Amino acid sequence: MFEGHPKGLWALALANTGERFGYYTMLAVFLFFLQDNFGFSMGTSSSIQAAFLGIVYFVPLFGGMLADKFGFGKMVTIGIFVMFMGYFLLALPLGAGTVALGVMALALLLVCVGTGLFKGNLQVLVGNLYDEAKYSAKRDEGFSIFYMAINLGSMFAAAVALSIMAWTQEAYGISKADSYHFAFAVACVSLILSIVIYYAFRKTFVHADRAKVAAKGTEVVEEQLTPAQTKERIICLCLVFAVVIFFWMAFHQNGITMNQFAREYTATSETGFMSLFLSKSLSFTEIRSFWNLILCVLMVYGILNIFQSKTIKGKSIATFLTVAAGGVLAYKAMNVTGSVEVEAPIFQQFNPCFVVALTPIIGLVFGALAKKGKEPSSPMKIGLGMLVAGFAFVILLVASLSLPPAGEQLAAVEAGTATLVSPNWLISTYFVLTIAELLLSPIGISFVTKVAPPKYKGMMMGGWFVATAIGNFLIMVPGRMWGMDLTIIWGVLIGICLVSALFIFSILKRLEKVA
Repeated sequence: MFEGHPKGLWALALANTGERFGYYTMLAVFLFFLQDNFGFSMGTSSSIQAAFLGIVYFVPLFGGMLADKFGFGKMVTIGIFVMFMGYFLLALPLGAGTVALGVMALALLLVCVGTGLFKGNLQVLVGNLYDEAKYSAKRDEGFSIFYMAINLGSMFAAAVALSIMAWTQEAYGISKADSYHFAFAVACVSLILSIVIYYAFRKTFVHADRAKVAAKGTEVVEEQLTPAQTKERIICLCLVFAVVIFFWMAFHQNGITMNQFAREYTATSETGFMSLFLSKSLSFTEIRSFWNLILCVLMVYGILNIFQSKTIKGKSIATFLTVAAGGVLAYKAMNVTGSVEVEAPIFQQFNPCFVVALTPIIGLVFGALAKKGKEPSSPMKIGLGMLVAGFAFVILLVASLSLPPAGEQLAAVEAGTATLVSPNWLISTYFVLTIAELLLSPIGISFVTKVAPPKYKGMMMGGWFVATAIGNFLIMVPGRMWGMDLTIIWGVLIGICLVSALFIFSILKRLEKVA
């Protein structure tokens, strides 16, 4: 899976890793920052977060249009610096007054604009690398690797954010409200790393920036389409975008209703083996969940390489890695004592962890199917992703069958009589939802870069993010439903996913014709 890709993929993927680490560190605690620092209610906080997520994914449409005219690389560079200014303003501890609100609004706007210039255009550069005939067959694999790199950046964001907040409170007596700003400062540092990587390895992907190549007088050969073909491709992409809206509406409940479910309905402590993946401490070097998740990922990659490596040396290294990681984890499991505190944001580390662990496994499955001529088409994978997403919320529905609405639950928590469910329900939901994400998101992005008419690549990639933006804006609907019976909330999300899957399957042949 990792062989035979253009060198520029790795540079662009790592640059994106740094940017995504900062973004998800900020996002992991942003909902609670609004509540703890400004005293906003769940409804108000979810609306603000939904508006931010909507705008941050809507702006790439304009960023793509600008890139189609002025060049993708130029927009990516400007975007990095604009984002940095936004995170810098968020890191300033200005209290909870009018000035603080104004600065926060400006900071969020800068993050939105910077992301709009950076994210979509970076992905177009990746897609352009695979326009060469020798790489074209590996486009889906390339975007799966790129997507895995994104999640490497977000994998430990929640754990790091919580650890830094706890450390500043304990070591320096910083209030909880002010400690959030130190988590936001992490984003500034990660963007600096992203900038360094992007410029240090720019030579490996500069040829993918068509505007820059054309400016140097080099002829750029692009696929020629008739007006009818161009129209059909745009229509097909818009149909996919319509489905993407509802996927992200469901998926990004991880920051809204699923986050609140973790805070109000999930056990606040854990014992035994699973406590290894839910605990945090004040020191970054002692974040148990951080290192234990790394051990699990190393075991997965070790086992895969035992079977995939073509040399005895490679198999030996993979075996040693697997045994060493498994041994350390087993030793820790046998010496677990007592219970650990579980904080709601920590659950958000599981999705990116599962992405990193499952990407090569799913790649291996599709690779085996491809050799037999049975690999599903990209549109089919998107439809299957929607079905799997629906099943993920079935798990939460089952977990919620005997639980009361939010108002009754809070009263029971205060009285000490609340029923709290095992963290394993949420972890299982994240596992299944991650499989859905890997079937839909990287494959969908790959589909856009392949099908989009050459002259509108930036705008069409922007269209993907507009669909994401609308989905992110709609996450407030389940958020506003909070307080109703939980089975109704999860049932609505299940229904949305199933209807979207049926829609994709109904237009499958049309989509496959342009792919």
